[in-house]
Amino acid sequence: MSSASARYFMTDDSIAPDPLSSERPVQLKYGVGGQWKDSKTQKQMPCYDPSTGAVIALAPCCTAEEVEQAIVAAERAFPAWRDTPVSKRVQVLFKMKSLMDAHLDELTLLLARENGKKWDEARGDVLKVTEVVEFACGAPHLMKGESLMDVTPGYDTVRFNEPLGVFAGIAPWNFPAMIPQGWMAPICIATGNTMVLKAASFAPQSAMRITELWYEAGLPPGVLNIVTTSRTEAEIFLKHPAIKGVSFVGSTSVGLHVYATASAHGKRVQALTEAKNHALVMRDAALERTAQSIINSFCGCAGERCMALPVVVVENAIADQLVARVKAMAAALKLGPAYEKSTELGPLINAGHRRFVLDWIDKGIQEGAALVLDGRSPQIPKSCQRGFFLGPTIFDHVTEDMEVGREEIFGPVLCFKRVDNFDQGIAIVNRSRFANGSVIFTESGHHARRFARESDAGMVGINVGIPVPLGIFGFTGHKQSFFGDLHCMGRDGFIFFTESKNVTSTWFTGKAVPAKISTWDGTMNRD
Repeated sequence: MSSASARYFMTDDSIAPDPLSSERPVQLKYGVGGQWKDSKTQKQMPCYDPSTGAVIALAPCCTAEEVEQAIVAAERAFPAWRDTPVSKRVQVLFKMKSLMDAHLDELTLLLARENGKKWDEARGDVLKVTEVVEFACGAPHLMKGESLMDVTPGYDTVRFNEPLGVFAGIAPWNFPAMIPQGWMAPICIATGNTMVLKAASFAPQSAMRITELWYEAGLPPGVLNIVTTSRTEAEIFLKHPAIKGVSFVGSTSVGLHVYATASAHGKRVQALTEAKNHALVMRDAALERTAQSIINSFCGCAGERCMALPVVVVENAIADQLVARVKAMAAALKLGPAYEKSTELGPLINAGHRRFVLDWIDKGIQEGAALVLDGRSPQIPKSCQRGFFLGPTIFDHVTEDMEVGREEIFGPVLCFKRVDNFDQGIAIVNRSRFANGSVIFTESGHHARRFARESDAGMVGINVGIPVPLGIFGFTGHKQSFFGDLHCMGRDGFIFFTESKNVTSTWFTGKAVPAKISTWDGTMNRD
């Protein structure tokens, strides 16, 4: 897949130039069994440059037969990859880490152009792939089982951790490198499984280019396959007998469907879904530093992340000061093309999602929230006039009966809720049906410890606005932010992609043949 003559895309003179850029969009392919193939579909899905609104690529809506091809390729590749010693498998990952480092700037630009993350955010998206590749290099240690000699006299038991087979990864558009190629692929591959990735149709090129790098690193054909398709064809992953597990990131409604359907068909499932993360700001918080953290947390990645901070619960004693400071900082942010390093806030992914976020702003106004900062008509460069930009938007005096403060918006929209004390604040934080992350800003060790203990969230920050742990710990959402038993990455990730086998043995040579073998055949150690 890495040769110049067999890339994940091709130029096609029959494709009309985009009217905004005057450039022809590239035609994307799908990757199966180590080859990039032209889809036979009649449906192409446009991929935009969110900074300009120009169409830069056409992603095929792969047919059901093409999805089946990818599954079959992964199934055929599994036995040989499973039987490759883990110490040899991770040699591919060591090489992959080097390739990710060598292509960092290229991948950053590609991601910024297809997704809209500003430069340093796009770079971080790519670096998060490398982080998990490095962690997965520890597979020889992390896959080790357990053993005990003489569990009963003359009997020994060893537990092995083995790969299962083919996994499906269904990825969203908001982190087009980190999620499919970081959260999903590295541990799956390192543990000896094979995978079919469904890349996000809005932004698939980063995942496709990284797939090329996997094969350049020496990954055998069929171990990693990649398609773009609709939900209809993706349903195959949830029911196909060859698929042993599904890793999904997306909306709560779809995630619940994925979990219910795939688990009903005997598959392992981890479904990471929506969030409405809350912060509690106490009156003793370091105001300036807290305001800076809030800006990064609700405007970073244009708010298109499930660990964004869209709600701040603040004590009345400092509420006016904090709202004013956050408003001033947010209003000063510079909007511009994602790939210009001076840009401080990039665009949303596409026009449809921008409309979705605008509707939520209208909803907040209708519900009676105070619109403190209106980002609906931001100042943007002339070259970005057709881009999908939305400025920071802030609501104050948001109450618990307002949907704008309860549901995921996925944009740079912040809601302030006011309380009198810690107890009122933690009650509001825990009232959410979601529980990815929660944050407290305080200088009080007492309140920090109580918050960490009492918060329902799976990832808690103490003066940390985006409390996403490193991949060695995993991503641990709770409540309706996660469906499944084993989270992605960390120790859970290795358990999710392996199954245990216990082998108990005894040897007869040199032993007297017993007159009678018990019902338990030597494995009972009690009289």
